[in-house]
Amino acid sequence: MPHSQSPSPMQAQATPDTAALRRLSEDRLKTDYRSAFSVDADRILHSLAYTRYIDKTQVFSLIHNDHLTHRVLHVQLVSKIGRTIGRFLGLNEDLIEAIALGHDIGHPPFGHDGEGFLSEICLSCGIGTFQHNAQSVQFLDKVERKGRGWNLSLQTLDGILCHDGEIHDIELFPMKNKDFSVHEREIQALIQTPEIPLTPMTPEGCVMRMADTIGYIGRDMEDAIRIGIITREDLPAEAVKVLGHTNGSIVYRLVTDVLTHSGQRGEIRFSSGVSHALLLLREFNLKAIYHNPIIKKHLSGVRNLFHLLFERFMTDLAHKKDSSPLFTHFLAHMDEGYVKTHRDAEIVRDFIAGMTDRYFLEQCPPDKRPTAIRMG
Repeated sequence: MPHSQSPSPMQAQATPDTAALRRLSEDRLKTDYRSAFSVDADRILHSLAYTRYIDKTQVFSLIHNDHLTHRVLHVQLVSKIGRTIGRFLGLNEDLIEAIALGHDIGHPPFGHDGEGFLSEICLSCGIGTFQHNAQSVQFLDKVERKGRGWNLSLQTLDGILCHDGEIHDIELFPMKNKDFSVHEREIQALIQTPEIPLTPMTPEGCVMRMADTIGYIGRDMEDAIRIGIITREDLPAEAVKVLGHTNGSIVYRLVTDVLTHSGQRGEIRFSSGVSHALLLLREFNLKAIYHNPIIKKHLSGVRNLFHLLFERFMTDLAHKKDSSPLFTHFLAHMDEGYVKTHRDAEIVRDFIAGMTDRYFLEQCPPDKRPTAIRMG
């Protein structure tokens, strides 16, 4: 592994603070002692959407266990892993942190299952699919601060949009020279065609995408062991031989591999052997954890509740029911420009996507709310 003081071939590729590109110029930034990307990280950290991370599902919904990972911990782990990689490679740690803190802000209640339920509703309403990475940009750019957004840099927003940690990449090369018009086209392309490949414009964005995978793969495994749906002995032997059988060893070996093999051609990459082991572990997690029927037992009911709430709030909006939570908790004092530039279905999408799991259930009829179970 490269020594922390050794020059890295990636240092010349690092995104300079002076390259930060915003939609609106800000005179105050000229005298701010923080870097431009540090400002982005602070704005995300102090956003309302970041506060709601605390009660957002990572993987396991409706399971009582105080030691399971929630979304807020996941983004902190990803930030730490990403900054560690960035430090050794000589990249911009502030930019990595900003992307990491914001990358999952668009996740709706109940994790990827909730994302799927909301996506089928959005499709039926003619506004395209629901993609949490596009929604993260939507919140930070067009919903926060009563619709004015945080005016984050393009580099931060691009890293958030292109972070998809569910894609298996052996290597990533930054796709440079994007501007905001390209960014907007990529958002619309993703919503219309979720399979479209998007690549970050900076090496920091590429690091964050790798760090996202490193952050969840072993942690989800440990959570599944904790609640008893798998055992450590179930892990694929070929992957264990390369990566180890604990989250600590998996994170260390994946990070070490990225540090060892990245940068010769300006790329962020895994070695082929480690990439293959990671793929085996991902396939195991998908089958044994993410699609495990034990943790899916309530999800048909949750799907019905997504449809119920969406229809209810669409009706409230059509009838201008100002006592509805849609008005009192979301549209109250919202900038007029937000309302004028968003269709009704997009407004309801933004409201529901921003809910915590608990708040979502509070909006549902008591007799229809699923009961959480205790495991582990």
